[in-house]
Amino acid sequence: MKNLNHFIGTMLIVCIPFTANAQFMMFGGGNRANQDSLRKITEADYADMLAKVGVGQPREGRQPNSADESKHPNYDELTANPYPFYPDPLVTASGKKVTSAKMWYKVRRPELVKLFEENVYGRIPDHVPAVKWEITNEEKKDFAGKPVVVRYLKGVVDNSICPSIKVEMEVSVIYPDNGSHNMPVIIEFGFGGDPTRTRPGAVSWKEMVIGRGWAAATITPSSIQADAGSGLTSGIIGLCNKGAHRQPADWGSLRAWGWGLSRLIDYFETDKTFDATKCAIEGVSRYGKAALVAMAFDERVAAGFIASSGKAGAAGWRRDCGESIGNIVSSQEYHWVCGNLIKYATDPMTENDMPVDQHELIALCAPRACFISTGSWNGDKWQDVVGSFISASKASPVYELLGYQGLGTDLFPGMDHGLMDGRLTYRQHHGGHEAGPNWPFFLDFFEREVVGN
Repeated sequence: MKNLNHFIGTMLIVCIPFTANAQFMMFGGGNRANQDSLRKITEADYADMLAKVGVGQPREGRQPNSADESKHPNYDELTANPYPFYPDPLVTASGKKVTSAKMWYKVRRPELVKLFEENVYGRIPDHVPAVKWEITNEEKKDFAGKPVVVRYLKGVVDNSICPSIKVEMEVSVIYPDNGSHNMPVIIEFGFGGDPTRTRPGAVSWKEMVIGRGWAAATITPSSIQADAGSGLTSGIIGLCNKGAHRQPADWGSLRAWGWGLSRLIDYFETDKTFDATKCAIEGVSRYGKAALVAMAFDERVAAGFIASSGKAGAAGWRRDCGESIGNIVSSQEYHWVCGNLIKYATDPMTENDMPVDQHELIALCAPRACFISTGSWNGDKWQDVVGSFISASKASPVYELLGYQGLGTDLFPGMDHGLMDGRLTYRQHHGGHEAGPNWPFFLDFFEREVVGN
């Protein structure tokens, strides 16, 4: 422990250099020695956060491959709701019923934003350095039989407060080469590379988007903030902290990725080629979590395609199905969220002590177009298919208060029978842990609710 404390103390006072190669190693690249080094950095950072929160080791998350069956995830709906009473998104902290849109925006919405910042996702610092966008390359190509423009962007963050930490956000945008202006933009949290590259025999989501005359963009989350605890003293979080460890209420990677999306929308606001008021964000799994977080906190996001997002996404904390809060606050995933969330996974506190739940995060998206997507039972059960539906159902009263249709039912619709008529929708598709089969349905939804209005 003495050596660990010494290591933590050293980390607190040094601006650590962070490069693209270091990010690559955080995703499994590099040799065994590098991986061991990164694991030790994560362990030290995690220990530092546990000490700051003032807790011991949190409850272990569910372990599907454990030899101990008691550690396996629960998938029995008869026992999946140990805490059936969820906080009411339309009751204020003082106990008053929210009865108008004005009361929602002036009182309740700000309360929920603060609760999520303090207990789940963390606060963005008041003075995050500015971003300067550059076009690093632009070329005209043929894509699926159509002429397109492919633009590569780099968002360079001012790092004068800690010059050894560099943050350069990577984005690609592909759009029809037809002279159009004010194009809607579908943005994906995804991976870099050539956006015109497709799988043989498959129609990519970008082809679908281009076919409708819109722009398709991909923002690379790891270029904003690494997806690892070992990267928390680097990236945009580390830059704002000048290389120091986080405090318990500081933002995690999910919020940082959402911040990056907001800066991309800033860019679209400066270019008449794009319509920044008609931007949608899509993501799958951890990027589905990030997409929902981004939409909830930035009201400029016109629509969200939230796919297979699970815990910390659309699925409620109070559900015991698939992954658990213990998984999210483990040393493998705690970097997604703020440190304060750990206390709700540490005895004697439980998920039922949380002042918010994920239906209220969906409610923060109201009245904008939000599509909650899940996959098949076999391929997506870890992400709690029913839990995501329950959250959407419980968020529906907020949409209705603001004058828009929600799901309209609390009865689960079943596979391939989406609840698609409202501004808030839910659909379980026949594929697995992916967005693919729901892309055409989302694009129809986006065209109806955003482009057509």
